[in-house]
Amino acid sequence: MKVTIVGAGNVGASCAEYILIKQIAEEIVLLDIKEGFAEGKALDLTQTKSTLGFTSKVYGVTNNYTKTADSDIVVITSGIPRKPGMTREELIGINAGIVKSVTENLLDYSPNAIIIVVSNPMDTMTYLINQSFKLPKNRIIGMGGILDSSRFKTYISKATGCSQHEIEAMVIGGHGDTTMIPIISLAKCNNKLLTKILSENQITEIASNTMVGGATLTKLLGTSAWYAPGASVSYLVNAILNDTKEILPCSVLLDGEYGAKDLCIGVPVLIGKDGFEEVVELDLSNKELEMFKNSIKAVKETNSSLIGLI
Repeated sequence: MKVTIVGAGNVGASCAEYILIKQIAEEIVLLDIKEGFAEGKALDLTQTKSTLGFTSKVYGVTNNYTKTADSDIVVITSGIPRKPGMTREELIGINAGIVKSVTENLLDYSPNAIIIVVSNPMDTMTYLINQSFKLPKNRIIGMGGILDSSRFKTYISKATGCSQHEIEAMVIGGHGDTTMIPIISLAKCNNKLLTKILSENQITEIASNTMVGGATLTKLLGTSAWYAPGASVSYLVNAILNDTKEILPCSVLLDGEYGAKDLCIGVPVLIGKDGFEEVVELDLSNKELEMFKNSIKAVKETNSSLIGLI
């Protein structure tokens, strides 16, 4: 199996590292626009073979898409962060151009690949690819909910003392500080509902910390996180390549599910070798349903910035 990762920065390189360590794919290609950067990352990773024990091959290339040919999965992390004085529309306009160009080049050499979108704003970039290319929607997946859910589980673990492996918890909705929805009503720790273990104030704090999880790390690190995002991408890659049939929260194009149409937003989906196989509808509380409706409105408003770009 072959995986291409576009963008050899912190997230892309971490994703490659975890895929190598887990030996999920036989071949990884890192591609970047900065001369020699992906090649350097690939060489650095290759030099860990004898100490980490993996056998997979990793290559780095500078804007050479021929090396990505016949990829089973392509991961798009490329784009720029919002800078001081830059409007959201300007950011979307720049990243939309980058993502469209990257996708077009990738599909020229890997027309049957499954596309994982990490570039921000993630839901909008996932929607952009769906609208710009004639691809089956099951092959276009935005990775955001897996990361947000891992942060949700972390804060639950801190509050309860439960191991994260004993926690069932999921975040759906838009991949943003104000649009994501930690599903409190269904969260469990050791098969016990979280609402039966913690107070309402404790649960509210967990949900709030989850929603600003990315911003919290940016403040601490001075840049965006990369370990957890990279691990989340590699988890999704593994679920696809190994056809695990797991239910994971991902941003996908909806057509009536959860009462939503014509947008990509985070929902639980069944993941397999062909991408996402079906949308799984949860029994949400009335409050969570209302939050989801508000999240839909916010994502669609962001998507409106794509007018003229699709």
